[in-house]
Amino acid sequence: MRYILEIKMEGAQEVLDQLYKKVLLGATLEDDIHSYIFYLNPDLSGQAGHTTSSLAQASVNGVLDAMPGPHGPSSSEVTAPPEAQECMKRQFHVNKAWEVKLLQLTVVHAILSRVLSAETETHTKEGYRELIEVLLQSTEIDSKLICMLQDSDKLLSHMTAKCLASLLYFQLREKTTLSHPWITFCEKHLSESLESAEAVHCLWILTAVIKEILKDTHPQRTEILKQLLTPLDITFEVFYTSLFSQHFGDFRNPSHIVNSLVCCLELLELLAASRIHLKLHFKSQRILFLKPCALNILAWPIPAFVKRKLVILIKKCLLCKVGEDLCCGSVPFLISPEHLLDGDMLALADALLHAVHLGLWKALSIPRKPSCFGGDEVQPGCRPRSGPDHVTLRAASLITVKSLEIKFQNCTSANEMKVDLQKFMSELLAFLKPHLQPSLQLHNPCEWLSRVFIEQDDDMLEAARASLSIYLHLTREWDTCACLTQEREAWIHYTHGNGCNPHCIFLFFLKSIAFDSTVLLDFLISSETCFLEYFVKYLKLLQKDWDHFLSICKFFAATGPKCGVNVHDPLPSLVHNGSTSHMVPRALASPVGCINACLWIPQASDAAFDSQSQTVMPKETHTVPAHGPPSWTPQSLVDYDSSGGSDEEAPSEHLVNSKQTSLCQELTREVQGLPRTCKDQKELSLEPQSRPVHPKEASPLFSASGNGAPSGTIQEVGPFLRTLKCLEELHSAIYRLQEKNLFPYNPAALLKLLKGVEAKCHNVGALGSTAAFV
Repeated sequence: MRYILEIKMEGAQEVLDQLYKKVLLGATLEDDIHSYIFYLNPDLSGQAGHTTSSLAQASVNGVLDAMPGPHGPSSSEVTAPPEAQECMKRQFHVNKAWEVKLLQLTVVHAILSRVLSAETETHTKEGYRELIEVLLQSTEIDSKLICMLQDSDKLLSHMTAKCLASLLYFQLREKTTLSHPWITFCEKHLSESLESAEAVHCLWILTAVIKEILKDTHPQRTEILKQLLTPLDITFEVFYTSLFSQHFGDFRNPSHIVNSLVCCLELLELLAASRIHLKLHFKSQRILFLKPCALNILAWPIPAFVKRKLVILIKKCLLCKVGEDLCCGSVPFLISPEHLLDGDMLALADALLHAVHLGLWKALSIPRKPSCFGGDEVQPGCRPRSGPDHVTLRAASLITVKSLEIKFQNCTSANEMKVDLQKFMSELLAFLKPHLQPSLQLHNPCEWLSRVFIEQDDDMLEAARASLSIYLHLTREWDTCACLTQEREAWIHYTHGNGCNPHCIFLFFLKSIAFDSTVLLDFLISSETCFLEYFVKYLKLLQKDWDHFLSICKFFAATGPKCGVNVHDPLPSLVHNGSTSHMVPRALASPVGCINACLWIPQASDAAFDSQSQTVMPKETHTVPAHGPPSWTPQSLVDYDSSGGSDEEAPSEHLVNSKQTSLCQELTREVQGLPRTCKDQKELSLEPQSRPVHPKEASPLFSASGNGAPSGTIQEVGPFLRTLKCLEELHSAIYRLQEKNLFPYNPAALLKLLKGVEAKCHNVGALGSTAAFV
């Protein structure tokens, strides 16, 4: 009998090998499809014996243990007894059955992948589809796979889970009835056993199926997901509440609960992503927003990577960025204003702020070694990195500021917002203080943002945008009522003391990029950050809040030696423009008496400032691609400009010409100031031009031409002039690119805002003396 089974195993393995090669090549099944059913039936591999490999090995060990001990003859001198030989043969058959099982699962998974792939030919796909349907009907392969999930062999169990996930997605795509044994299996284990391996399998398979739905381009994706979630919606809600509402000490086996937590968090992320992308509102998709009891685990004694995973998940939810790496297109352009989603966001933000007020960040422990790709352990011979886990620090800081922004968007009382700002920002700053070395300076708490996010551009700009929004909501009463100067200054000091002064944050941001206008240009033409929206909003605020900006510049000039800000930096010579004198005035006046902000007083310790200053460039630069314009369509700048629909705000009809390679070379030359070749001039002369800004609108306030500075000109400048010089260079670069039709969108409104900043500077210069500082 055993000999017959051995022949069956050998024959099955050969047939499965041949079938697998056909499937990999996408070949049509010429033979009778039903002949393959026998070899793909999991019962075939189970006929070799019901003992598992572990039991068989135990039998072999038991027989060998009965043999003579260390003082007996060696294995080369003694032939194994018949009992040992029999156990070895049994072990061989079990191993052969194990290999056949894995091969069966691999072939079935490959067939399902071919059926679900859009690249498979229709005729070939029909044969594969018929084979899977026969397996479901005649062998009930779904029930057998569910039984194999509980196998003690981890590799076999994992392959079974992958195969079952593909099979479930096949049923959903083909609009057949979802496997009833699978629904029963999930309802049982998600309701009864929180720590079991079966519950983890349920979560993992659901995650895999939803991931396939999000990646698919099927037009009925929403209906497919609805069919999956309908029978399990309440079951998952019960599981979620039970898992996160308990105390960590209540679990019988705390070490096993980590797997459940990780799988549950991954599933929650995909449920939230599917809610945003596919416009469904099941309880399981909203549960993290409406019942954020998952925050409880931040105080549990569990590995730090699990807590980090939760904090990052909340960050993605508040930024509406969940699932952006799975779905086609960018999330902000897919979603539309939705009252139900806004309400859920507010609920999550309120719950997070409430937890912060109760001491959430005090209970969150940050490991002293930073997170690394591939794990936290340092390999032998490598120098260990010092410092805390900045990934968690950034995520925790960003969700606090973002939650405050969401709360303030729905708050009408200025006094309430004032109290909340002090309450939550003090908690955040206290949380960050022990982790930032050197510690934050007491005279400028606004430095926290650039210090925390110095290695992550997108998060830095998201935090800056949220902070700016908080400031605008706090000070919106200035435009509706006539606030006294003293009251206004009190609000300014209040926002500054709580780390939310927009001008401080902007100056620290410019300092982190060394006041380099080309970095700002990179951000403006990139779709990877929210810099465009933040920058436009800040420029509008800058024109309205000019006196405040000058006072902050004075503050930076006065406190630069204390906080490591280099406020004295060489600047090329200043020259006179044809119509307006741009010599720097000796004294500048302002209503709040702060115009000495832009004074540059040379000091002997300037060199020490440079050594302390942190200068960080973006992780990567972004230029117009060589094979066409960016695939993204940024939000129109007209939405940010209040001047109405003039001609210069109309979208440009010509973004980038088809000759992208030469145009991108020209863009690089323009930005870097390189000379243009005759060939470039000839090619560009044939390009259609959009209406450029009038040359007078782009006249530079500062001129970088000339290598030497005439006597009497200023060689040291403070933050005021460094900022204006940076904006001037940016203005000129954008104008040149727009003039040659190389900018990826119409920047007319942006240029108008930058021109407004120049006008403010001219007005300031007209108030004071025209003599130059020496």
